[in-house]
Amino acid sequence: MLLKSDLRLVVSTYAGLEELLSKELRQLGGRDVEIHTRAVSCIGDLGFVYKVNFSSRLALRVMISLTSFPIKDGDDLYEQVLKLDWTELMKVNQTFSVRCTLNSDLFDNNLYPALKVKDAIADCFRKETGKRPDVSKTDPDLEVNVFINKNKCTLLINSSGESLHRRGYRVDVDKAPLSEVLAAGIIMLSGWEPHKPLVDFMCGSGTIPIEAALMSANIPPGIFRKKFAFEKWLNFDEALYKTIREKQLERINEQPVRIYGNEINKYTLEKAKENVVSAGVEDMVELSLGDFRDFDRPQGNGVIIINPPYGEKLQVEDIEALYKEIGDKFKKSYAGYKAWIFTGSPEGAKAVGLRNNRKIQLFNGPIDCRLLGYELFEGSKKDLYKNQE
Repeated sequence: MLLKSDLRLVVSTYAGLEELLSKELRQLGGRDVEIHTRAVSCIGDLGFVYKVNFSSRLALRVMISLTSFPIKDGDDLYEQVLKLDWTELMKVNQTFSVRCTLNSDLFDNNLYPALKVKDAIADCFRKETGKRPDVSKTDPDLEVNVFINKNKCTLLINSSGESLHRRGYRVDVDKAPLSEVLAAGIIMLSGWEPHKPLVDFMCGSGTIPIEAALMSANIPPGIFRKKFAFEKWLNFDEALYKTIREKQLERINEQPVRIYGNEINKYTLEKAKENVVSAGVEDMVELSLGDFRDFDRPQGNGVIIINPPYGEKLQVEDIEALYKEIGDKFKKSYAGYKAWIFTGSPEGAKAVGLRNNRKIQLFNGPIDCRLLGYELFEGSKKDLYKNQE
């Protein structure tokens, strides 16, 4: 099943990052790229699967579609799954798990179809070897995903393992860490370029500065991962994976870059410092302790990206007052910069007191958020254009 050259991949991401992911997959060599809700599908070979897992900054999981078929009921589902030779994918002494996503009236819940698929896979091994593999919910060797939409069932396997947003460089985090994938997406949406300074004066445990540094130096995010699920598959090509890793690592550059992170909490800043060192970007990221109101603007015009508290995970006494002071800091100190605020607080966003020229809907977990972009001018826009006459 997996030995064919053309594989249909379904790569998941966060809502709002699908277009960026589609471009990234094309750059990595994906073909027939199609955008879906919180996912992008494409075609590639097994080496492409390795490359996306190792190099994508925007992927959460890389799934490979095995097959699709119509079903009538649970027994029909069982028979269809039993037809597949699961011994091509794993050994009987390995473990597997089944996850089921249901959008159908054929079943009352997703537990029954998941059980049917588990039984079919186990019985396939029992017929071939006389033994049944064990099921593991924590760290299976093979994760099978079942998607049932009306009367159509699609089977996919997870090539990534745990979510790719868990890069592996974090030594410690603060109370409400920003997902690494979401941070990378926000940086890309901001339009920041490495020759310009990047400022995050509310950096928390350092995710935005670290992701910017990795991006600017072309350091593949998968370099920090200890393992991927595909390394446990029977058809894992270790030599091919090593070649792909080496080619991606050859793309690392050492261009000069100015990235600044600032944090008011001393304990959180220590976490950020540990994470920066763990990611190997301490020569690219300058961290400081202090209140954002006192943070000195770096020379030259650049980009500010901040993810201030918005009362969901971190409680703030007066959200509106905080955001007003952020807006005041923008106006007072950062004329010529482009500024971006990622927030889940509509009240806070209104209190900034500046008109945004970009508003992008994103989600931080279940929280409906906005990425707000601001052009920061000396005086007003009206004055700017008057001066050009």
